[in-house]
Amino acid sequence: MLMRDMLVAAAEREPHATAIVDGRARWSYAEWCRRVQKLAAGLWELGVRPGDRVVQILRNREENCATHFACQFIGAINTPLNWRWTSGEIAYCVNDARPRVVVFEEATATTVLEARESFADSVVLVYVGDRDVPECARSFAEVIESASTEPPEVAVRDVDISVMLYTSGTTGRPKGVPRSQRAEYAATVGQIMHHGLSQGERTLGVMPLYHTMGLHSLTSMIGLNGTFVVMREWSPEGALGLIEEERITALYLVPTLYHGLVQHSKFEREKIKTVRKLAYAGAPMLRPLVRACMERFEPEVFVNHYGSTEVYIHSVCRELGRKPGCAGRAAFHTRLRVVRAEAGAGVRPQELVPVGEVGEVIVRLSDDAFQGYYNRPDATQRAIREGWYFTGDTGYLDEEGDLWLVGRVDDMIISGGENIHPVEVEEVLAEHPKVGDVAVAGLPDEVWGQVVTAFVVPRDASLTAEELDAFCLESKRLARFKRPRKYVFVREIPRSSAGKTLRRVLVAGDYEEV
Repeated sequence: MLMRDMLVAAAEREPHATAIVDGRARWSYAEWCRRVQKLAAGLWELGVRPGDRVVQILRNREENCATHFACQFIGAINTPLNWRWTSGEIAYCVNDARPRVVVFEEATATTVLEARESFADSVVLVYVGDRDVPECARSFAEVIESASTEPPEVAVRDVDISVMLYTSGTTGRPKGVPRSQRAEYAATVGQIMHHGLSQGERTLGVMPLYHTMGLHSLTSMIGLNGTFVVMREWSPEGALGLIEEERITALYLVPTLYHGLVQHSKFEREKIKTVRKLAYAGAPMLRPLVRACMERFEPEVFVNHYGSTEVYIHSVCRELGRKPGCAGRAAFHTRLRVVRAEAGAGVRPQELVPVGEVGEVIVRLSDDAFQGYYNRPDATQRAIREGWYFTGDTGYLDEEGDLWLVGRVDDMIISGGENIHPVEVEEVLAEHPKVGDVAVAGLPDEVWGQVVTAFVVPRDASLTAEELDAFCLESKRLARFKRPRKYVFVREIPRSSAGKTLRRVLVAGDYEEV
């Protein structure tokens, strides 16, 4: 099944069921399908053709959802970017993707317009908003209103690309991950199956739609004639209110957000009793939080979903009561192994480690997997070997065959579900005139999974954490969420004889403060 067919089928099956809720606006499946098709026609009239990229730099909102499905009707490739990125990061990804259209809004206008100088002349800007449309952009509403009723009939195959998501991966530079129609359909079916979802579920659409979790929360609801309730900005109190008002039945969040819910003073079991299914991904969930979620929500289903942008579901654990924090066993579409962990591309899929020994987690390429990075054959060669995807995660299998994750082969920091590469943070901090040396690592944190920590050798004794934080905030090369939340001033940075930073030594606390 193609992704556009999924929406058409849902509109035919339950035309009056509520598809999307965004604030006070609500669309039935019949209404929303017509709106999406008209938007598809509008994009076509802007010159978008099969295989063209349509970049979105939007917060979660109905227009974001509509643009994704509009692309499916005309064979275009939805390419959502992190709306919190700096102008430099946006410019890099737009120039890498080479889109026909870039869609943005008031919240992202400053960074997009700063980055626009580097865009190709052929790029068409489309602005979502009712007022102050920049002169260089078309109005999103106008694109729909002026379009033909239906888009042209375009032949789309299941091997054609549906969406391209950008991930920081292990190199520090975002990489495009093209995912086919087949992969997106398989990922949607996999989520429905593994999360125990049923017809007519209602979910909170708060995970970013540039992220695989947010995107597949949307597609799984469409596949089930469910309701996707958009939440543009996260707040625990706001989420609790929406859960009660919209009778949310299933939540799929990163652990940080669950922590905000269960610890909030206004959490009342009676008001959130419609929630029967919980799933989390993106970062480890510590045992105290697992127990708190089970006690406060009393869910029928509670799933640890371990996956990635490249292969959506690696493994699933539904026995968190017995094994809190466990990543479980291989998902329906794939196979899973733990092999010798080594940086580079020298390890083969046959080099398994014994039970209980830590190694790199690899999964078999399957229907819900990508086939390689966009414009990055070097990264593809490192990640895909003999039909297996090398995740870069480290873990071990226990005696029962369940997977437990330990960390990253390459010291990637995962904070609040976001990938943060230490080197990109170090490069910014190293430019401060009072910094003599610096290393960045992730320290365990109950709320964020890991907290970005900078170990700094000061060049000047007057240097303060507040000064460094302000320096990071002023930098156009580093998004706000990537900056360190903790600073430790040390005498020296430990390094190997080859000059490599020994982050594991810092994480272990083996340093001398000044």
